[in-house]
Amino acid sequence: MSHEPIRNVVILGGGTAGWMTAAALSQALQNSGIAISLVESDAIGTIGVGEATIPTIHWFNQLVGLDEADFMAATRATYKLGIEFHGWQGDGHTYFHPFGTYGAPGDAVMAPHRLIRAWLGGLDASPEPYSLTTQLARARRFARPASDPRSLLSTLGYAFHFDAGLYAAYLRTQAEARGVRRFEGKVAEVEQDGESGFVRSLTTDKGDRLAGELFIDCSGLRGLLIEEKLQAGYESWSDWLPCDGAWAAPTPVEQAAPPYTRAFAQEAGWRWRIPLQHRVGNGYVFSSRFQTPDAARETLLAAIGEPSAEPRLIRFTPGRRKRAWIGNVVAIGLSSGFLEPLESTSIHLIQTGIGKLLSLFPRAGCDPLLAEQFNRIFRREAEDVRDFVIMHYHFTQGRTEPMWRHCQTTPLPDALQYKIDQFRASGRIMLAPEDLFRDASWFAVMTGQGIRAADYNPMLDAGSDAANLQHLDAVRAAIAQSAAQIPKLP
Repeated sequence: MSHEPIRNVVILGGGTAGWMTAAALSQALQNSGIAISLVESDAIGTIGVGEATIPTIHWFNQLVGLDEADFMAATRATYKLGIEFHGWQGDGHTYFHPFGTYGAPGDAVMAPHRLIRAWLGGLDASPEPYSLTTQLARARRFARPASDPRSLLSTLGYAFHFDAGLYAAYLRTQAEARGVRRFEGKVAEVEQDGESGFVRSLTTDKGDRLAGELFIDCSGLRGLLIEEKLQAGYESWSDWLPCDGAWAAPTPVEQAAPPYTRAFAQEAGWRWRIPLQHRVGNGYVFSSRFQTPDAARETLLAAIGEPSAEPRLIRFTPGRRKRAWIGNVVAIGLSSGFLEPLESTSIHLIQTGIGKLLSLFPRAGCDPLLAEQFNRIFRREAEDVRDFVIMHYHFTQGRTEPMWRHCQTTPLPDALQYKIDQFRASGRIMLAPEDLFRDASWFAVMTGQGIRAADYNPMLDAGSDAANLQHLDAVRAAIAQSAAQIPKLP
């Protein structure tokens, strides 16, 4: 282990992950005397074609000091209130995953139990009218959450759709203004310490040599440092998540676009539709085991019509690096693993990687204990998100195509099976404090995917069935009234 103090941080790779990392570190390390450099090549393309995010994006934007209005204008962003799923229980079926909570203010945990009790008593009602966020999304209305916990507006949540390339460029401006130096070029040579294996420097094909004590690998799926040099190893999740490719193509601006992402189940995967200010992002995530790339391309084009640019093919293996921090190299973004964009978690996993790095940032050298803690948390977070995505694929009884049959019959990871068993038996959603998706998200997707609870929290038995229904009726009416008073989007 090296004991040299951290004076120079080198980021390998630009794109969304690289410039998010540069922006965050340059903000956090101001006045520390630590220099930050980033090397990237304009000749190497990036995966981002347009991004949908989740509400944790607010934490990152605040961390790096972004003004929301400026950020939205610079990235051609639109508001996102959730995700609408089409056809996951068969053609014609839809459900909505809202970013806010269900029910009345302060009732986020118990509201699902109130609905379960009503359903067990014979009520035939969708959960949608009991979510203010969902009602605003359906009506193309928008309001920011209120800070007053007594306000119904406090139940709201939102994120953004934005152009990932423009976001990276915007963050680059912020980072360079705070002293980050960018070097153009491809990495031609990596110098490592012969004894420890620590990376000492990167030399580009332009002749620039970037020495450092800490290296951040944002080189994408390739993992130039973390995998090619340090051989982290890769854990594939392809049996649970068989999709290994995606075609992406833009189409012109959609008039009166909804403030949410849409995910359409297809023959061998699913198709996204993301509205931005200047275009619509479209893509088809598919499994090459069950559909050829050429056939998948035709599936996308048949659904979206004439694209405004040639469709682009992205290949990947779902999974994670077995270790994301080795020696003095930390992998952030796709270099640490790939989880398909079904629940819009790519940006989130970048920022949690950055957050872990900031909390474990070494003073001198890179103590293996810091790397061990980073890797433990990284594994836990990645598997938590993985299980949430697997749930969408496994519980699709309305789909009969071969890929969906495969997903329906593949045994679940133990942690996910436990959550499902607990919910079915008691209506309880068993979450750890650090889990990304909270009760409302699990409830929305579980019920949307046809998973039903046989019981509810017995604390509700303090009141009668009639009182429970009366409470739900009052909540529904309050939500409808509040939604009607909120202005529509342009």
